Amino acid sequence: MIGINGYELLVLAILAVAVLGPERLPEYASQLARLVREVRRMATGAREQLREEVGPEIDEVDWRKLDPRQYDPRRIIKEALLDDFEDAVKPVSARPAPAAPQATAAGPGADRAAASNGAPAVKPLMRLQDGDPAPFDTEAT
Repeated sequence: MIGINGYELLVLAILAVAVLGPERLPEYASQLARLVREVRRMATGAREQLREEVGPEIDEVDWRKLDPRQYDPRRIIKEALLDDFEDAVKPVSARPAPAAPQATAAGPGADRAAASNGAPAVKPLMRLQDGDPAPFDTEAT
């Protein structure tokens, strides 16, 4: 639990005897035992109080799922990005394809004919002449 093996415990005990001396060592050992008992009592009291306030469902919680050491930020980000990617590449529900435009003579009624066929009217591309200023949108900046 603490990560101390037998050899390290023996070294700590020898250091405690050397630093504290054989006269004061029993007194400090009894104080340590009282401290450990008090900490255990406080932990048990906190557990009982939590059980009273939350109820019996506290025993049903899987605490290992909530362990923060299991979270890998790289895995979480990767899964989140892949979820977005899978949503983005899902096929769109099939829509009927627009009817092919019929060849008509270009003229003033061409836009109306395209609109009556159900095809959207296409606005011709307007190119700027040399020296013309580019359009400026005052609300864009």
